[in-house]
Amino acid sequence: MGNKIRTSSTNKVLFGVCGGISEKYNIPSIWIRILFILCLPLSTFIYFILLNFVFDDGYL
Repeated sequence: MGNKIRTSSTNKVLFGVCGGISEKYNIPSIWIRILFILCLPLSTFIYFILLNFVFDDGYL
């Protein structure tokens, strides 16, 4: 997978950003999603920033 965080095509709810982070760092995606929900105002902003900067894994 390399050094880059990529969106996940298999582990996604919206766009696969949380799934991509969980796959990169080998953390269950539920923990990443819970962290984003607990920090919702800030995490919403970060989520859409990451959506523009992470790379697509190439699958539809």
